Amino acid sequence: MKRTTIILFSLIVTVTSVLAQVPERPQPARLVNDFANVLSDSEQQNMESALEQFARKTSTQIVVVTVPDLEGYDRADYAQRLGEKWGVGQKGNDNGLVVLVKPKVGSSRGQVFIATGYGLEGVLPDAIVNSTIVDNEMIPRFENEDYYGGLAAGLNVIMDITRGEYTAENYQEKVDAGGSAGIPFGIIFIILMVTILGRRRRGRFYSPGRSLPFWLAMGMMSGSHRSSGSFGNFSSGSGSFGGGGFGGFGGGSFGGGGAGGSW
Repeated sequence: MKRTTIILFSLIVTVTSVLAQVPERPQPARLVNDFANVLSDSEQQNMESALEQFARKTSTQIVVVTVPDLEGYDRADYAQRLGEKWGVGQKGNDNGLVVLVKPKVGSSRGQVFIATGYGLEGVLPDAIVNSTIVDNEMIPRFENEDYYGGLAAGLNVIMDITRGEYTAENYQEKVDAGGSAGIPFGIIFIILMVTILGRRRRGRFYSPGRSLPFWLAMGMMSGSHRSSGSFGNFSSGSGSFGGGGFGGFGGGSFGGGGAGGSW
């Protein structure tokens, strides 16, 4: 009996020590948490502003977390535990999402996983997250150590789908047809030129991202550029996002949905 008690106690201590490796909820709460130091200050601020605005408008909370090591966890388990521990998303709606990235360092493979709360599993099916958003938008940029570009490209698609700009199926069809997350660049160019000429006739200033739909502007940018600077504005510039700060996590739950990859 005594030996059994000792074994059980040892197991509890071991499990507790492992779970303690998952970062504590940040204070004050924030949506971009670059523990691996792969983002510049301006990149973090721009991404935080974009995700704050998105959370205010939709109530969906997207958290970006980079870590130097998974501490022995499987990438999916780590992301799910972190989302549950922090309470990402709104309680009852479970509309939280965690984007976890462990950079590639030396012989240690890079890892990425997108964990979806219960409420987003139908909107963002695992197959779409894995084969298109992760494989098509994020990993190619991560392979070039463009972590901001990869995160921004993936987040643009995630935000567009979750707010109904297009469905996951629409996005998959575009990718299968040979496009990125948008429509062919030739069509985008024609629309862009028509818009510019129309605005010039009316004597108004034109700025991409203000006049075009969010997904269209970003599709144009991602189709013509690959560097991290191409995604520096998300939609219309870091200065355009309103203030107010992130109000905190709402107690959302995660049930195992999501997908990821490595490079």
